[in-house]
Amino acid sequence: MKEKAPDWIAKVDPCDAGCPSRDILDLIGDRWSLLLLLVIAQGYHRNGELKRRVGGISQKMLTQTLRALEANGLVERRDFHTVPPHVEYHLLPLGVSLGHSLTPLFEWIEREFDAVLAARADFAGREAA
Repeated sequence: MKEKAPDWIAKVDPCDAGCPSRDILDLIGDRWSLLLLLVIAQGYHRNGELKRRVGGISQKMLTQTLRALEANGLVERRDFHTVPPHVEYHLLPLGVSLGHSLTPLFEWIEREFDAVLAARADFAGREAA
């Protein structure tokens, strides 16, 4: 028996190539966005703190991602207009709301981490055979 599509599909269908929701999915499905949201959810952070906390992110990608998060109403950039520059980032209510939705994802990662590593090892063993 075929399951009925969720009611929200009538309004938002990310499987439809022309649906604007794909832009949002691209943003929140991006590794850097998720990691920055995770860190910023812990309080106010300056640019340098974010770069140190999110290992492997380049300054260019950090800037691009923060701008995208800001443009989508998830993060606020507060410029203190000082010399040297002092800028801080924090979550806006929309970002807090998204954080609540992402919590189960991060909990799943923590809970299933070992099972995923075991599946990878099993797959690698089958591929090598």
